Amino acid sequence: MNSIFLRIYGGMLLILITVSLLALLSIRLINDVRAEDYRERIASGTFRLMADNLEPMDDAERLRALAAWTRLIGVPLQLNELDDLDLDSSSWSRLIRGQVLVKQNGVEDVRVYSLVELQSQMVLTTTIERITEQLGRATLFLIADELVRAPEADMPSRLQQLRREKGFGYPLVLTRMNEADLDTDQRRRLEELDTLMTLGPDGDSIMLYMKVPDTEWVLSLGPLYQMKEFPAPMLLIVGVLVLTLSGLLIYLLVRQLEQRLMVLEAAATQLTRGNLDVRVDALGPDSVGRLAKAFNDMASHLQRLMAIQREMIGAVSHELRTPIARLRFGLEMVETADNEADLNRYMQGMDGDLSELDKLVDEILTYARLEQGAPALNMVGVNVPAMVAQVVSELGPLQQNINLQARDLSLGRATRIDAEPRYLHRAITNLVSNAQRHASSQVRISTRVVYGSCVINVEDDGPGIAEEWRERIFTPFLRLDDSRTRSSGGYGLGLSIVRRVIYWHNGRTRVGRSEALGGADFSLDWPVQRR
Repeated sequence: MNSIFLRIYGGMLLILITVSLLALLSIRLINDVRAEDYRERIASGTFRLMADNLEPMDDAERLRALAAWTRLIGVPLQLNELDDLDLDSSSWSRLIRGQVLVKQNGVEDVRVYSLVELQSQMVLTTTIERITEQLGRATLFLIADELVRAPEADMPSRLQQLRREKGFGYPLVLTRMNEADLDTDQRRRLEELDTLMTLGPDGDSIMLYMKVPDTEWVLSLGPLYQMKEFPAPMLLIVGVLVLTLSGLLIYLLVRQLEQRLMVLEAAATQLTRGNLDVRVDALGPDSVGRLAKAFNDMASHLQRLMAIQREMIGAVSHELRTPIARLRFGLEMVETADNEADLNRYMQGMDGDLSELDKLVDEILTYARLEQGAPALNMVGVNVPAMVAQVVSELGPLQQNINLQARDLSLGRATRIDAEPRYLHRAITNLVSNAQRHASSQVRISTRVVYGSCVINVEDDGPGIAEEWRERIFTPFLRLDDSRTRSSGGYGLGLSIVRRVIYWHNGRTRVGRSEALGGADFSLDWPVQRR
């Protein structure tokens, strides 16, 4: 079970089984509710009619009526006081509202309750094993007994009134004998005041008929349908089919995901073996597609880092060769120095070479930190014009023949810009010192805030940079073949460091031609607030 997909399959299967069991339990409860509602609809009208007939009677009349109805229905009828019955408050409330209660009394029988009289709290009760044909026949006799008390012409309206008032849960219809859909033998049986039971029109129900005595009316009851529960075996089969189909669909969906992840795994394996050109198809906006895109970005970043590393190793070895050769030459010359003045000159030259090596190593380490990944940036609110003024005060005395001019065009809006002070200071210093090396007489540094971004422009009046070199100038260790050559100083890392610093500030570094001074115009642009 180490496979994540086996755990997914197992978890989904467990969920499906749990849901299926809950569904079966719910169906069982629904069947119980349906059965109770069915029994109440069948028994309600009959027992409500008997209870209402018992209400005006005295005790002796009630006993005689109960005896007659017991023989008619075939089950013993009793009168009990409400306090003697073990009923909850909800059942009491339903009885008082005139409803007939049918409660499950055992495995196969039910208990029926119908309130006779509220004042004496007398309740008609009986126990029925099942709703039988005999109960239907008794219902016909009771209704017919009510109908004969009304004129024959008013019997249909009286029947519908009884059906509404007593709450019969099935159709009751009066039909003329000559209009009833019955054969000759059935009509004969009705004329003999017998009750008749037939199948309903759909063959899935029963109909009961009885002729109202001394009239031409035939009273029909039904159709009565047997309540059918949802069979457990059928539900079990359906559940198994649903589980199987769901499991198959889940497998097909997860299998596709598994195959895509296997492709990612194979690509990662190739990457670890040194194949940095490997890429995967980043299809779709889902999480796997985003993972594939992140993998491709990672592989591209690794490939770029490895290329930069190779370039840096080659460039560093080249840059180190000259000062090391000069140091070796200086050591040889120290050994052959004839006087104190020559010795001091050689020692100063070696000290300069060591300083150059130290500066080169510092540049390389700074660039490596910025290039390898996101450095730890402590973003705070920086007063950019004040930082530019600080850089001017630091670099101005180094080349007094170059006029450094700082201008704050932000109207005071650049006094609190989100930035990392140490790296931003390094970037501004690199740009200004670079401009000093190549300017003829003037360098101008401008600060402004435009559309939510802080912009610093460093312009000089030097020869400028040809358009075809303006993007390549930020390549590490790159030097141009014009006036910006090795003789002007630098190692080709200063501008690369500037671009990486602004990159980690979510900004851009660009170079163009200065309209005012005619030389190069370097621009730093990053958001005022870091989101």
